[in-house]
Amino acid sequence: MVVEDEQAIRTVVEYALEDAGFEVVSVARGDDALRMIQDQPVDLVILDLMLPGVDGLEVCKRIRAERGTPIIILSARGEELDKVLGLELGADDYVTKPFSPRELVSRVRANLRRARSEPDRGQSLRAGDLEIDPVARTVTRGEEEVHLTFSEFEILHKLASSPRRVFTREELMNHLWEGSFFGDLRSVDVHVRHLRQKVEDDASNPTLIRTVRGVGYAFGADVARV
Repeated sequence: MVVEDEQAIRTVVEYALEDAGFEVVSVARGDDALRMIQDQPVDLVILDLMLPGVDGLEVCKRIRAERGTPIIILSARGEELDKVLGLELGADDYVTKPFSPRELVSRVRANLRRARSEPDRGQSLRAGDLEIDPVARTVTRGEEEVHLTFSEFEILHKLASSPRRVFTREELMNHLWEGSFFGDLRSVDVHVRHLRQKVEDDASNPTLIRTVRGVGYAFGADVARV
């Protein structure tokens, strides 16, 4: 589904996706997008931020609250704050206008590939009261489930699978994108910050997900395979 109020841009995106073999539905308003996704389940959403009716950030937030559909934000608002807000509200990717239709199609394919990939059939991992189940793709702390986005789960599982090992930002993003990542490596910092808010006792003083200055991140606790 393409959610874009500028007809010319919507036409370019529709043509590029249809030419690549995708079936496309499109709307020009945020409120129409929210209604449509209830009636017509879609595999991926390409979402502008500046929309009439309901703005793109609110659309992203509402979609993510109900389903895990991949969301790519497509916006002329390329400032870092806008990207951070989009990612923290659950978007999976962010493309800035003007854009290459070929690149956008590549990102659509990569996001769909991630969403449809088979889960890792390894053992569950436990660190204190935190348990990561790669089969069910669930994370629990004690008796409570922790709700993570696709990217947050993948980063947590990657780090916890090799405790104490330091992963660079590039290694983490290439893991997320199966080696096809292109974009701003700082987006991993947004995912990690949001992840810490969900799994750490004190996100301002993390003990599970450590920052190794100038390098990347490491899982800082002992892990048992159960």
